Amino acid sequence: MSLDRAQRTLVPELMDTESVSFEDFRECLRDLSTANVLSLGYRPTLAFLESLRTSGRLPEGRPLRILDVGSGYGDTLRHVARWAEAHGVPVTLIGVDLNPWSARAAAEATPRTMRIEWVTANVFDYAEHAEPADVILSALFTHHLTDPEVVDFVRWMEKKASLAWFVNDLHRAHVAHRFFRGISTAMRWHRFVRHDGPVSIARAFRRHEWRSLLIRAGIPRGATKLSWFFPYRLCVARVRPNAS
Repeated sequence: MSLDRAQRTLVPELMDTESVSFEDFRECLRDLSTANVLSLGYRPTLAFLESLRTSGRLPEGRPLRILDVGSGYGDTLRHVARWAEAHGVPVTLIGVDLNPWSARAAAEATPRTMRIEWVTANVFDYAEHAEPADVILSALFTHHLTDPEVVDFVRWMEKKASLAWFVNDLHRAHVAHRFFRGISTAMRWHRFVRHDGPVSIARAFRRHEWRSLLIRAGIPRGATKLSWFFPYRLCVARVRPNAS
């Protein structure tokens, strides 16, 4: 499919619409994690957490509670767990995904020494009964949503994250679109990845779109930071100024 810089596409992704076996789904998730490694996809999230740590914003006397929305294969939280161990940060890590196979695949790929809880649920329902989160993360999740759904998600994070929230997602650009099509074909990644990668980029955001969505969500001007990370990640960070 082609990419339109002027507006997001709403073409559905195969991962969201097609039923496959667990083994097929797991293979797709594995290839996605490889793509994340090659694209330095974990760096923005870890840099955000490190900024919280070095600025002295983490809670004292208890673990930092982190909720990852749309946790998929669990690779983001496994990287977070390694960051926390390296810096002596006590953490409680919860990954929530609507697809039950995600929790199964994530659990299989996670060393037993990493205490990460994998939950199958609609995160909006889950969070109503769960302990509040200090930090809410999402990676490659918001581009799956329509604009109104993104607005609702931002409002929900603003309500539920006591310290901060961070969105790590793609930047819609022709270079990224062409490059991913080429590398996913060359690497012979799962057919879902070859199809959904370019679609994901076409569904992704540009700066002015994020600014508009944040305004619609009622986030005060200047309360968030939009950052671009090489190669072609556009991330949104929100830290509460009065959080302790």
